[in-house]
Amino acid sequence: MALLKILNYPDKRLHKVAKPVAAVDDRIRKLVGDMVETMYAALGVGLAATQIDVHECVIVIDVSDDHNELMVFINPEIVWSSDENKEWEEGCLSVPGIYDVVERPDKVRVRALNEKGETFELDCDGLLAVCIQHEMDHLLGKVFVEYLSTLKQTRIRGKMKKLEKAL
Repeated sequence: MALLKILNYPDKRLHKVAKPVAAVDDRIRKLVGDMVETMYAALGVGLAATQIDVHECVIVIDVSDDHNELMVFINPEIVWSSDENKEWEEGCLSVPGIYDVVERPDKVRVRALNEKGETFELDCDGLLAVCIQHEMDHLLGKVFVEYLSTLKQTRIRGKMKKLEKAL
């Protein structure tokens, strides 16, 4: 396993659209393992492959307090979402230290492959629903700050560029 570098907004590579995984093989399982290690080390609850500059449809999520409920989503797709929306404060490993409110569907059903290549469906609500939608946005080349006003986006870009120069 290896810790991977997480891209920081406004890196243009975060806007690449991920391609579907052709086969769940040892390479993908190694990628999943590296992503899990990276997510836990960064104290995150979710990580999309796009955030580590791998443009394939792979997401890892663990919204549990004890980091013992890991979920892997390969080629995820939302097959249903509720009409009811809810506002949640979101953060992102690619936008460290920035949190803001985003409105998303309160409940979703996602279909994906697991790390064995088996298809499954999962009904999600609460933080898990928010997380899966947030991470799937990454696979589509979208970062959560793009839901915010132009003024907030400009301020966040400025903060992130200052942070990058300081490192």
